[in-house]
Amino acid sequence: MKTITLRAGKERSLLRRHPWVFQGSIAKGSADAGETVRVASHDGQFLAWAAFSPSSMIRVRAWSFDEAERIDEAFFQRRLERAVALRARLGIQSDGVRLVHGEADGLPGLIVDRYGDTLSAQFLAAGTERWREVIARQLCAITGLGRLYERSDSGVRGLEGLAPRTGWLHGEGATELSITEHGWQLGLDVALGHKTGYYLDQRDNRHRFAQLVRQLGAKTVLNCYSYTGGFSVAALAGGATQVTSVDSSGPALEQARQNVRRNGFDDAACVFADADVNQYLRQQLKEGASFDAIVLDPPKFAPSAAHAERASRAYKDINRLALKLLAPGGLLLTFSCSGGIGAELFHKIVAGAGLDAGVNAVILQRLEGACDHPTTIEFPEGEYLKGLALLKL
Repeated sequence: MKTITLRAGKERSLLRRHPWVFQGSIAKGSADAGETVRVASHDGQFLAWAAFSPSSMIRVRAWSFDEAERIDEAFFQRRLERAVALRARLGIQSDGVRLVHGEADGLPGLIVDRYGDTLSAQFLAAGTERWREVIARQLCAITGLGRLYERSDSGVRGLEGLAPRTGWLHGEGATELSITEHGWQLGLDVALGHKTGYYLDQRDNRHRFAQLVRQLGAKTVLNCYSYTGGFSVAALAGGATQVTSVDSSGPALEQARQNVRRNGFDDAACVFADADVNQYLRQQLKEGASFDAIVLDPPKFAPSAAHAERASRAYKDINRLALKLLAPGGLLLTFSCSGGIGAELFHKIVAGAGLDAGVNAVILQRLEGACDHPTTIEFPEGEYLKGLALLKL
């Protein structure tokens, strides 16, 4: 077993069970991509068993902090069984569920979602890449499902020195699926959709939006960065009579139209705008438009803290425009999925947007990812999705 020795004083994060070690913390030692290594302090004290990644700034990702544990097929079976069992205990009212959420489940670099009878997985780090076939086989055995599609096409694989890869790992057939969420039918495509096919992390926030739309009597709704229209369906379920979905992807908007129809709503009450959101908001302001409720669910503006300043300006601008477009007493659901933007900073950005817009608002609720996307107390970086439900005064 190869050993990676840390510089003096760099062992503190692993002693707190944080799973990452950056390149600059390593004094000596190397290994092949994904190889299991023993991580030791400068004086030789055992710290963790980990996967080594020679191409990544995150050079080491810890598998286990138990020196007696062995990283073998049985280890991955135990971790996967524990992750799947946790989701079963949560009582999630959907057949679209995140089964494995990377570091939070002790499996850094592995994402697994279940969509009905199909699994969709991302192997995003050198360690999970090395154990890919074992993990895929065990996932099918544990869940009893025969179809597993691989979506290892995220840009973060490039940081690991890994090429993108997609396709069926087990089984075959159509990649267009539908799931049931809070009684709604939502279509997706595991081969072509974002991430593993859909944004399951917003499941509970979509349901909450439907409740607030009904509670506040919102009739006109603007859903920005609408993707395939999950929040649009929620708005209609909440009693909205006019819903505008804005996205820069024509195929996503067509799926949004189909999702509206498959839930029994009249798409004549909907506008599907293929447009840049920022430009669309500005045009609506020029035309004197107003909405009872607006959703801002943009893509990741800040992949890391290094991008936070530029991303802050982008978040501030769209929130300023949205707050100006809201009718008095209107509802804004605004989100950031950028890991480089913490909840406190996001709050400050939105507050600044309100100041620039010349409006005030109260926070009805702070929002986060669904419970099958857990955050552990040792790894706060896992809390990437944060949001605010605001009422304009």
